[in-house]
Amino acid sequence: MYIIGENIHIISQQVKDALRERDGRFFQDLAVRQVEAGADALDLNLGPRKKDGEEVFPWLVELMEEVVDVPLCFDSTNLLGIEAGLKKVTKAQPIINSTSAEAERLEKVPLVAKQYNARLIALTMGKSGIPVAADDRVNIALESLIPRALEIDFPISDLIIDPLVLTVSGCQEYCPELIEAVRTIQFAWDPPPPISVGLSNVSNAVPHKNRPLINRVYLAMLMGAGLKMMIADPFDEAQKNVVRVIEERDAGTAVNRLYLAIHDHIAAMEQPSIDDVDMHDPEQVAIWKTVEILLNKVIYADAYLQQESFA
Repeated sequence: MYIIGENIHIISQQVKDALRERDGRFFQDLAVRQVEAGADALDLNLGPRKKDGEEVFPWLVELMEEVVDVPLCFDSTNLLGIEAGLKKVTKAQPIINSTSAEAERLEKVPLVAKQYNARLIALTMGKSGIPVAADDRVNIALESLIPRALEIDFPISDLIIDPLVLTVSGCQEYCPELIEAVRTIQFAWDPPPPISVGLSNVSNAVPHKNRPLINRVYLAMLMGAGLKMMIADPFDEAQKNVVRVIEERDAGTAVNRLYLAIHDHIAAMEQPSIDDVDMHDPEQVAIWKTVEILLNKVIYADAYLQQESFA
C-alpha cells in the first residue's frame, strides 16, 4: 500500500497556527515523523491560500526538501500557488491534488502537471457534482479524465484516478458504490491508471472514537477491490496493521482472520458473511456492525455500535 501522509492539513489548528507563524520547525518535524511512520509521500493541504499561496507553497517545499526525500502532493485549488511550489521541487516527482472533470480545471491543471512532470490526481466529479453510481464515476474517468490525458500526451501511469470517498454519515449510499468504482476502474483502460482515495473521508462527521474503526474496515474492503494507494494517516498503527495483515496474509488471530475474510469476500465479488464472525467477541461484533453500515445494509447512526446486529 502506497500511503500519502495526510497530516499536514489546514483543518488542523496546529497546522493553521504554524502556518500563520511561519513555524518551519513544526512542519519539518511533522514531515519527518510521517515518513518515519511509513508515509511514501506527503500531502500538503493548505486550502485555497488565495492571498499568499504563491509564497507559502515554495516556502514549504524548501522546508520539506531539507529533511525528506519523498514526493510532495500539492493539495489546493490555487493553481498559481501549486505552480509556484512545483518550480521549487528538486527531488522526487511531485503530485498535484487535484483536477476534476469540470471544464476549466480539466483544461488547465493537466497542462501544469505535464509542464512540471508531476503526477496528477483526477477526481471522478463533473460540473453537476459527484455521481452516486459506480458506473457513472467510471464513465467520468473513461469519457473525460483519461481522454484529456491522452489528448495532451500525459502518461496514463501518472494519472491517478480518485473515485471519491464520502462520509458514511449522510452519504451512506456512496460507500458500496465507491468499492465497485475502485474495482471497475482497474479494468477500464490498458494499462490501467493508478487509483487512490482519501480514506479518512469515510468517517468525516462521525464521533471521533468511532472514526479509526470505520476507516480500518473500509480499508480492508477497498483492498479487496484492489486499492493500492491512499491518502491516510501514517500514525494510525492499527490501520497500518490491517494493511500488513492483508498483504502478509497473517491469519494468526481471530480478528486478523475476520479482516482477511472481509477482504476475500469483496475480492470475490461476494457479500461478507456473518458466519465469519464470533458474535461472542465484542471486537469482531464491532467490525461486523461497521461492515453492515458501509455496505448500506443498516442505516448509519452515531450510536450504531450499540444497535443490534443483523445478518
